[in-house]
Amino acid sequence: MKKTKMEFEERLAQIVAQGADITAEQWMKTIEEDYGKVPLIFKRMGERPEVLISHLLYKGTVAQTSPLDPKYVELISMAVGAALKCPHCTGYHMVAALKMGATREEILEVILIAGMIANSSVLANAYRIFDEKLEPCVPCEPKGESQAKAAAKKRTGKKKGK
Repeated sequence: MKKTKMEFEERLAQIVAQGADITAEQWMKTIEEDYGKVPLIFKRMGERPEVLISHLLYKGTVAQTSPLDPKYVELISMAVGAALKCPHCTGYHMVAALKMGATREEILEVILIAGMIANSSVLANAYRIFDEKLEPCVPCEPKGESQAKAAAKKRTGKKKGK
């Protein structure tokens, strides 16, 4: 169900009426009931209820107002957690996706896609660094020698023509 601006404002009014401490405590109980445990980041944020509430309001508002099906929001969140190598995020969002109707096959496919993108990101980053650091810049090099060749000659003490 998509949340409207009015529902959001009603939620804010309820938070103000009952206070941050009670709101945070209630939300933590709901999370534990829904997912079996409270993620560590929520526990630590809960030590400062205003931080937890701000985070969960943002997270909830993005997810609840998304034009995407909630199952896909959770599958995307799971993929990002996997690509960022966060087992806690991956597991939390996997459970959430399952609760929203994701199948085993969909989860496995999302894991493959996350792995593919993470791998591509590693390669793209490393190749850019390679090009920046090791590819020759002919106009910049002495007598057109590559940086690697010039560095090798410098290390071995060899000069051109010897």
